[in-house]
Amino acid sequence: MSTPPSLLRHFVNGEFVATSRTFDNVSPIDGRLLGQVCEADAALVDQAVAAAKAAQQGPWAGYSATQRADLLLRVAEGIERRFEDFVAAEVADTGRPVQQARTLDIARGVHNFRTFAELIRQAGGEYYEMRTADGSDVFSYTVRKPHGVVAIISPWNLPMLLLTWKVAPALACGNSVVVKPSEDSPSSATLLAEVMQEAGVPAGVFNLVHGFGPNSAGEFLTRHPDVDAITFTGESRTGATIMKAAAEGVREVSFELGGKNAAVVFADCDFDAAVAGVLRSSFTNSGQVCLCSERVYVERPIFERFVAALKAGAENLKIGYPDEPGVDMGSLISHKHRDKVLGYFELARGEGATLVTGGDVPRFGDERDNGAYVRPTIWTGLSDDARCMREEVFGPVCHVAPFDRDDEVVARVNDSAYGLAAAVWTRDLKRAHKVSRRLHVGMVWVNTWFLRDLRTPFGGARLSGLGREGGRHSLDFYSETTTVCVNA
Repeated sequence: MSTPPSLLRHFVNGEFVATSRTFDNVSPIDGRLLGQVCEADAALVDQAVAAAKAAQQGPWAGYSATQRADLLLRVAEGIERRFEDFVAAEVADTGRPVQQARTLDIARGVHNFRTFAELIRQAGGEYYEMRTADGSDVFSYTVRKPHGVVAIISPWNLPMLLLTWKVAPALACGNSVVVKPSEDSPSSATLLAEVMQEAGVPAGVFNLVHGFGPNSAGEFLTRHPDVDAITFTGESRTGATIMKAAAEGVREVSFELGGKNAAVVFADCDFDAAVAGVLRSSFTNSGQVCLCSERVYVERPIFERFVAALKAGAENLKIGYPDEPGVDMGSLISHKHRDKVLGYFELARGEGATLVTGGDVPRFGDERDNGAYVRPTIWTGLSDDARCMREEVFGPVCHVAPFDRDDEVVARVNDSAYGLAAAVWTRDLKRAHKVSRRLHVGMVWVNTWFLRDLRTPFGGARLSGLGREGGRHSLDFYSETTTVCVNA
């Protein structure tokens, strides 16, 4: 499998450009240097925003919804033609299993462009008729228009999936975009710029700048006065900083932030399905998904049995090279992030956690020992007010606790500063409906996890985010509405 180019450049106004300042792109698999990434300075960000703004006055402004949909489909086809290149880039940057990159990350990237192409074709406005007191007929209707320049800041955990989740609806609505991917996962975004160029996207419509957050590309972009809307997925603290910057211009924002998600397992569940489901929701992508279950509540009659089965399942997960047959878990994104996760493992021990399994770094006896791996880890015994129960770890870890009553577990799930997602496992669908409505989260899965109909809204509450995207909700965020009132 090929690796990303040794120098990753920016893409501004339809051309790839380099800057003199660079940073390392390091493999989390074995610690080797993949290459260099150009870092954008304030001047380059200015150029990218200016190009995006100019595109709003160029040929792109005349594209109909059908033409924009056709363009998105060409982008989807371009990704498919270079599918294995995208897989290689995603795997090299993140260390995730090749099978996951193929079936989830890149496949979903293609699907995002196709979904929003169809949604914009079918999107309509509102239309009303009324008659005034003097007998005049009045017709009112709405017109959807782009905001203009949208800043898109995407994270490292699912780089291609989450980037295309934002780029596709932004372009579908006629915006031009300036994208800043995470400094830890720059490769697939650079490939996407190549596909945009090949698909004939007009110059300035899609721009890409690499860099960091504070005093780098991220800050320069979110503070830029010519950016009309900002969408961000990442840490809650960063979201709060961006919100302060956006407030200066009263700009549109959409944030999908962190989560300390719960799984609730009732005694009447399909036991084997629930164990498999919690293993998946806790350890997929080495726990580096904002939707992962870090808090697991199990009804007391099956608690001991469930913990034993979960332990056996976790210890059976295969950790290794991304292209190894049957591999279940790869590395964490970086040594820096691994240090953070291991810090929480140490904290959990200090807070009185009982270690069921894991809690350390695997040893391979080869170059993988230079990578950023952590064993899947299960704790019990922590109180609900422990820091490890309140703060997002974002690693392959979950804490399992017993509960006795529905009201009790609902209160414990809701006792969190976050509110992104939850999973409920039960054969009693009446109970599932009732409990789901009481959970203060943006999404509840019943007897499944990470299953999405892209037409439905997605987002969180409290520290987990602001706003909703997905389906018409994305079209609403990435466009503004004008009402036209005609007195006939």
